[in-house]
Amino acid sequence: MRLSLLFGKTQREIPGEAETVSHRLLLRAGMINQLTAGVYTYMPLAWRSVRKIMDIIRDEMDAAGSQEIAMPVLQPIELWEKSGRGAAFGDNLFRLEDRKERTLALGPTHEEVVTDLASHYIQSYRDLPQRLYQIQTKLRDEPRPRGGLIRVREFIMKDMYSFDADEAGLEVSYQLMVQAYKNIYRRCGLKAMAIEADSGAIGGKASHEFMVLAESGEDEVIFCSGCGYAANKEKAVFNKGSVATEEARPTEEVATPGKEAIEDVAAFLGMAEAQMLKCVFYVADGEFIIAVVRGDLEINEVKLKNTLKAADLRLAVAEEVKAAGLVAGSASPVGFSGKVIADDSVVEGYNYVGGANVTGRHMRNLNLGRDFTPYKTADIASAAVGKTCARCGGTLDATRGIEVGHVFKLGTFLAETFGAVYTDAEGNQKPCIMGCYGIGVGRLLAAAIEQNHDDKGIIWPLPIAPYQVHLVGLGLDNEAVKAQAEKLYADLTASGIEVLYDDRAESPGVKFNDADLLGMPLRLTISPRSLDKGGVEVKRRSEKAFELVSVEGVMAAVKAAMTAQ
Repeated sequence: MRLSLLFGKTQREIPGEAETVSHRLLLRAGMINQLTAGVYTYMPLAWRSVRKIMDIIRDEMDAAGSQEIAMPVLQPIELWEKSGRGAAFGDNLFRLEDRKERTLALGPTHEEVVTDLASHYIQSYRDLPQRLYQIQTKLRDEPRPRGGLIRVREFIMKDMYSFDADEAGLEVSYQLMVQAYKNIYRRCGLKAMAIEADSGAIGGKASHEFMVLAESGEDEVIFCSGCGYAANKEKAVFNKGSVATEEARPTEEVATPGKEAIEDVAAFLGMAEAQMLKCVFYVADGEFIIAVVRGDLEINEVKLKNTLKAADLRLAVAEEVKAAGLVAGSASPVGFSGKVIADDSVVEGYNYVGGANVTGRHMRNLNLGRDFTPYKTADIASAAVGKTCARCGGTLDATRGIEVGHVFKLGTFLAETFGAVYTDAEGNQKPCIMGCYGIGVGRLLAAAIEQNHDDKGIIWPLPIAPYQVHLVGLGLDNEAVKAQAEKLYADLTASGIEVLYDDRAESPGVKFNDADLLGMPLRLTISPRSLDKGGVEVKRRSEKAFELVSVEGVMAAVKAAMTAQ
């Protein structure tokens, strides 16, 4: 491809709206163009990379025994009402009406569609397992699109769905996909880690996310370097320890003038924060609740939402707290007639301090079961840096990452709902056991840049680079240079090497800056000076130094460089 003919232009200035490295570089390199919030056009260079990513994904999906299909973007709203997941997606689900006033959804995912499809074709255990995938556009009405391709409203996704006869079969499908995903990221030149994850609106029994570690990542990963445990913060577990066992003492009201924060009350009473009860007020699907956690811990709202099986969860406002008869800063679950959700850490402690529901006063010696009984007890606390690993006793740490894939064990819920059942060898009818497996293609492209760049621009991993070689011609008004550059371009292309040839009448500075910004793995520079010295400058994008190679030896040098990367 001649750069003089390339559709799109590079920019020198950093776009003000760009928040992440990949967003800035993709815009500066002219690789994407924003149409509206969270909606982008892939320009020719980026689209070449996307196609390579999709080719790698198809190779691995096919190798794992999956078959490619293409399902509709337009989905009858009745499918979402039948599954009940329309409420879970909420406003993120695009809805529209056709001319006959029938409501449709623009597919954010395809579990409903594929399960309905499977119900028509899977009849016997002999029809199983089935693994179906597609690479297709999805739409979600994200409230805050951000980071360029990191969080968008329209995106390309590979989604695969497995149907098995039993849990053992699901485990086979699941592990096949986990390995396929590892292969995909490796082949794309990315370092990704699998972590335990929350299943979110998809639901299911178990799930793992694949994370590309990057400072700009929107997900926090909790990990233990001692045993290798890693999980999304919304899922991470940890050893919470326990408060010393002692006899339950009688409750006692004490004055705590001007003390509302946990740390202030604890210091005033000369007690540890772990001996405090922290109460946080929420509204879950319209119902006021109190969440209780030990004073040295924080509530994890995703865990809380999952415990409640709530579609919507938000902090209560002051008016709602007052209407519930509670006093912020001096509240406790004692005497509250509504739902109380307690973290499991509270079960292990005794004689806690909690609010007296009177301003400036607290209660000593509150005990679970005697003074208050939770509606439910569960793990609703957030893991954090410095906490103790539940597996090995080591110390947890945290980093940030970009989710580039997610795999779920869905179970039988959707199969039962949509009638995706089979007859087993004994003639009994059973629901298929399902899994689903997604990769965001555009997000993976952005993650590759987040993980591979410097202050000059992108450093593409070879397997997904738009072009393998960036040929820079300097002094092309010199006939000898032009002839040699054209011959080299033709020879490389004829040999199967993908070449972006900068044949523009621009200064060396502009050409070198653009080469660094666009980030092709190998740069070849041909100029009057290089020819006078006997050849062509060969430089890897990831290295500072270049090597002077004879004109006759360039082809061998390029092929060697391609093999080495």
